Amino acid sequence: MARRPAPLRRPSHLVVTPTVRAVPAPAPAPARSAPPRDDRPVSYFAPCTLGLEEALVTELAALGALQVQSRPGGASFRGGRRLGYAANLWLRSAIRVQEQILQAPAGGREALYAAVGQLDWRRYLDVDQTLAIDASVRDSAITHSGFAALTAKDAIVDQFRAALGRRPSVDTALPDLPLKLVLAQDVLTLYRNLSGASLHKRGWRPVQVKSPLNEATAAGILILSGWDRASPLADPMCGSGTFLIEAACLAAERAPGLKRSFAFERWPDFDAALWAGLRAEAATRARRTLPFTIEGADRHVGAIDIARISVEVAGVAGLVRLSVAEAATWQPSGRPAAVFCNPPWGERLGEGEDLLQSWRDLGRFLHERCTGARALVLCGNPELTRHLGLRASRRWPVMNGPIECRLLEYEVRAG
Repeated sequence: MARRPAPLRRPSHLVVTPTVRAVPAPAPAPARSAPPRDDRPVSYFAPCTLGLEEALVTELAALGALQVQSRPGGASFRGGRRLGYAANLWLRSAIRVQEQILQAPAGGREALYAAVGQLDWRRYLDVDQTLAIDASVRDSAITHSGFAALTAKDAIVDQFRAALGRRPSVDTALPDLPLKLVLAQDVLTLYRNLSGASLHKRGWRPVQVKSPLNEATAAGILILSGWDRASPLADPMCGSGTFLIEAACLAAERAPGLKRSFAFERWPDFDAALWAGLRAEAATRARRTLPFTIEGADRHVGAIDIARISVEVAGVAGLVRLSVAEAATWQPSGRPAAVFCNPPWGERLGEGEDLLQSWRDLGRFLHERCTGARALVLCGNPELTRHLGLRASRRWPVMNGPIECRLLEYEVRAG
């Protein structure tokens, strides 16, 4: 029987849709205060794929974040508004960026309602805008996450109704103010989500292909591996080209958030001048050429067609080469120094001899054309890796969607 990887710890901040309504008494709105200064340090939390926390910490340190601490499924850090905006613009392995706006005891419905109601919500939201709350609850007097979310929502809208006679609406699809509520051991932590839609949605994927490698996960693997961003890279089973595109953007310093919008751009305290300056700076950093090759191949014509469209939309058409070819016979233009690959391992293509042959073909490619290279292979079935004919020098546990996988590093030596 195939041995499955050891279970990974799952984060407590799971998204839950509210289903229960609480009806507490309305509270008067506090006096409105000025928005926070740009340079005022605040606390942030950035979730990421389980197993890629080290990559995220590396990115945050490069951005100048303070007090960076790794947690299962993410990292906490501190910094000013500039850092919050820059994190959305530049982070590649994060799923979103959340600013902590409240932490308080909340040992029951009334305490939760009062804690949320103590904030001046007109600092964060206009009455004609929308909000949504995702909640998670653990080891608390309130045991239903939906109940916690609705209690917090009522505290917010009741404050507006008491002050203005009307209230913001709820929009779970595209809220102006997405909030994250975490209630653990009767302590409430409330975040506002600066990102809105997940940061892995770069905007370059033309269609939702079957079981693609998540963009943030691919970028996190590239960073986690320690790839130097200056040596030839190849993917002989590139599929829709996720590894290749993320590698090209990483090496060319293309900001992953440059072509998309974020929730914080719709907030009352949005600093448009600061954001425009950060975007302009990012645009000037982008490199047009690379002194090395990034190339990939796949035997499926349809996959390469999608990859070519994605490469164009991502703006890296001149940095990535694509071919239709079998892994066993594909000849890259030069010997790669690094190989990244997410080959089929049963969850995508099914079991059978064709699956085993795919791994033998990958092994042949590595042995015959990649001597001296480092190969990073993502796999969710350890029984398949023996068909490569190589011994892994290092292993990282990484989630790929809902599947517990291992990222395996191989040093390909002659003979």
